[in-house]
Amino acid sequence: MSLIPFSSQLIADVGISTGDEGKGRLIPEIVRELRQTSGTESPVAMVLKVNGGANSGHTAGGVKLNLLPSGVVESCVPYLGIGAGVVADPRKFWWEIRPLEHRGFRTLTRLVIDERAMVSDLTHRLLDLAGEDYRVTVLGEEPRGSTGRGISPAFCEETGHWQIHYAEFLGRRDDFARKLAQRADRALRTIQHVYRVSESTWESFFEKLTAAEVRANADAIAAGVFPKEEFDFHRFKGPAPFTLNLEQLTEVYWQAGTSLGQRIVDLRELVLREVAAGRTIIGEFGQAYWLDKRHGFSPTASHTFTPEFFQSANIPVQPIHTFGVAKAYDTKVGTHLFITQMDDAHPLAPLLKQLEFGTSTGRQRMVGWYDAVEKGDALRYGGYQDLMINKIDALTHRGDWKGDLLVCYAYRDKAGRMYYHVPRNDEVRRTLSPVYRSYQGWSEDISHVRTFGELPANARAYVGGMVRAIVEAAYQGEARPARLPNLRYLGVGPEPSQIIKDIPPVAELIRLG
Repeated sequence: MSLIPFSSQLIADVGISTGDEGKGRLIPEIVRELRQTSGTESPVAMVLKVNGGANSGHTAGGVKLNLLPSGVVESCVPYLGIGAGVVADPRKFWWEIRPLEHRGFRTLTRLVIDERAMVSDLTHRLLDLAGEDYRVTVLGEEPRGSTGRGISPAFCEETGHWQIHYAEFLGRRDDFARKLAQRADRALRTIQHVYRVSESTWESFFEKLTAAEVRANADAIAAGVFPKEEFDFHRFKGPAPFTLNLEQLTEVYWQAGTSLGQRIVDLRELVLREVAAGRTIIGEFGQAYWLDKRHGFSPTASHTFTPEFFQSANIPVQPIHTFGVAKAYDTKVGTHLFITQMDDAHPLAPLLKQLEFGTSTGRQRMVGWYDAVEKGDALRYGGYQDLMINKIDALTHRGDWKGDLLVCYAYRDKAGRMYYHVPRNDEVRRTLSPVYRSYQGWSEDISHVRTFGELPANARAYVGGMVRAIVEAAYQGEARPARLPNLRYLGVGPEPSQIIKDIPPVAELIRLG
């Protein structure tokens, strides 16, 4: 079966749940498909990181990434872009670039950072930890499970008009030093007087940050790429509580930023030039639709869906092809309400939990049944032309797990009222229960399957059930549009080769389901 051509040279790779859907593995698939269909070596000019920062982890081709886009693993992509919608610690660029180059990935010479991308630094990390401490110690609330990498505080400076852009590294050191000193002063006053952090807790922050980065960079340390001292944050601590060694902080960040100087560009001109030349730009998003700071479930840092592509690349709104990426079940982290959460006593739960740890944080994710209501809303209000569903192989019967699979196609309140869209009020959502369809499972190993027809009949029906429930939720009670999203890729394992591509049209999938 031939694949339907992409509808635009701009392609958005977005999640349609709450993250962790496997967006990173989509990038190589798009690149390889375009190379095959175009007959050219480099049809994709750029993989552009659109939003977020080093808090969102992606895995592509077996390589784990935080800040850099997944185009790293495709050597035929000439540019690895960092858009204006990203907040980035300049030190983190080097912490990813040097180990990748040590492993043979050409990275630095392909990197292009937009002048308007925002600089994050140690003060944001400290604010991140202080905010979490305030939430727990002063307010008595549950921790949100922050990564501690300062992303939310950095985006707060954007809305507060205090941001520092990467363009500063093309200017004078004195100007950068002045702005960084002002930022540090605001942060320290906030930590001490607003968040009311104790002196002992303040001291602990530097140990936490050091331990986290030593752990995250253990492979680079072991390989001799960096000395362990590179990740020691104690050197930035001042002589008294709630003070910093500002000269050291300024020098380290100025050096890291100016070393990237040739990589800091006017990204919008580059994007427009490549599109005019007929090449494709892939926008890689961190987080997912339901973590958008305006439309998502809770206050989060950035805009996480297709429109941000244009803001981050600084180009006019125009046709774009959106990929919605999901898993064959659902996961969440932190304090998000999880309507379809699986009971830990269910025999499938521990098997899924063995697979589900955050790429950035190592946090255990909660696991649950496939929620098509959330994904249907992402289709109805966000829109996507193609679907990729990953990890269906994880649902195969094994051990004590031999039961049916569930797909949530609606919610029901205590009065029996049905909901086919996600209520925006959290209190209403807490009163809802999932309404499921049941699908028989399978025991056959599908990790080696490469064609849809080779899948067990029960697996094909489950795939159809997922697609059917999305479409029904999106267009409940009204006529469906002529063009429905196409399931383009189905992941049956973590390796790049474990993808099924000859998937029937959506109408046939709906009949199967």
